[in-house]
Amino acid sequence: MRGSTPPRRILVAAFGDPGHVFPAISLSRALAQRGHAVVVETWEKWREPIESLGIGFTAAEEYRMFFPPEPDTSDGPGAGQAALSLLPLLEEMRPHAVVSDVLTLAPALAAERARVPLATLIPHLFQVHEAGLPFFAAGLRYPRTQLGRVLWRSALPMLEAGLRHGRRDLNEQRADAGLPPQERLHGGVSAELALVATFPQLEYPRRWPAHVHVTGPMPFELPHPDIDLPEGGGPLVLVAPSTSKDPDNRLVRATLEALADEPVRVVATTNLVVPQDPIEVPDNALLVDWLSYSQVMPQASLVVCHGGHGTVARALAEGVPVLASPVAGDMAETGVRLDWAGAGLSVPWRFCRPGPLRWASRRILDDPAFAARATEIATWSRVHDGSQQGAQLIEALAGRK
Repeated sequence: MRGSTPPRRILVAAFGDPGHVFPAISLSRALAQRGHAVVVETWEKWREPIESLGIGFTAAEEYRMFFPPEPDTSDGPGAGQAALSLLPLLEEMRPHAVVSDVLTLAPALAAERARVPLATLIPHLFQVHEAGLPFFAAGLRYPRTQLGRVLWRSALPMLEAGLRHGRRDLNEQRADAGLPPQERLHGGVSAELALVATFPQLEYPRRWPAHVHVTGPMPFELPHPDIDLPEGGGPLVLVAPSTSKDPDNRLVRATLEALADEPVRVVATTNLVVPQDPIEVPDNALLVDWLSYSQVMPQASLVVCHGGHGTVARALAEGVPVLASPVAGDMAETGVRLDWAGAGLSVPWRFCRPGPLRWASRRILDDPAFAARATEIATWSRVHDGSQQGAQLIEALAGRK
């Protein structure tokens, strides 16, 4: 597949956690398929899968963003200093555009310093606030009344105080990179192009800036051999926890106990989080350390997870409703959007126990409305390829240079 524009050179930079690097790889693959020369800058651990796709790779320097390291300390470089170290790569590559993950500041600063068009890849819900909406990551529902919107507007000064603090830290990094201070409160997101790799069905109604595009998710998966699924005819439940946020395997343990006597089949994965104590596996369940979502999710009737955006997006793309128990970060926000969209439920982490998980699982499996809504989202996904949509937008941005 080739795009309608001449081949361009694109640098894609990403934070190395799977939830961030996988969408970046997916976008890079789409760009390469359209005939562009792509180099991905991320953690060294991802070199092999990236190069196996025929995509260029360069290892990212590790640095601290917030809070910036103090000068003359052993804390390592900050994003501003890391941006300066990237300038030789940009001079050699002469990219037509840089795509920087929302958590990856150094390449964004380097692109601005080199006057290269910049796009931000946001691999989750759009975090930039709009007056009248709940604060991002608060995990609260869209206000149903005008009074609710007024109350959120009245709390805006509190949010903006925190954003000004973040802008101060960002401007320190900009100064280290030889750039002037910025007045925007969300200065880490490009003002030229922002790609929001989520489902529009999970986004609250709002006024969208012209440069912000909700593309749909950008999935990528490392290959893995198929597993044998539990025998029987009951609905299949997949338990897919975070790769880093639950070191005690609490979600896996609680869900296996919750569903032990239910008329379901359960496949659970630790996602390589090594159990500190043995995990009891009931007769209707299978526990593995890793699996292929592309094998198991299409056969599942329910996915239980922490609410990480990548896992939720993969499930909904297969038409599978989700039960989330958010533990950290923006998971609470993703969980409440699932509930709001009617494609799943969210159980607070403090209630991540067999009783609440059993009740919530029963409710989703017994009410066909959840599966119907997830199927609607999957139907949308089949005709809206997020990676290809993002690649087209990057082509247009790169064509400006």
